Amino acid sequence: MRRSAKTCPLCENGVRVINYKDDRTVGRFITEQGKILARRMTGICARHQRQLGIAVKRARYLALVPYTKRFTA
Repeated sequence: MRRSAKTCPLCENGVRVINYKDDRTVGRFITEQGKILARRMTGICARHQRQLGIAVKRARYLALVPYTKRFTA
């Protein structure tokens, strides 16, 4: 049995380019540990996944998105 393919939520909304300055969009695809979620978890297409990786890394570097969401001592 085969599952039907997920459609990319960003393609459905007409997003062409993921902007690193949009911390809400970028933050949706990051775990609490600060890791980027996999394509099979989010259903994002390959093109948007590549853009997301670059956007997350740029946003981390500019401190728009934290490297980790929670701090444990």
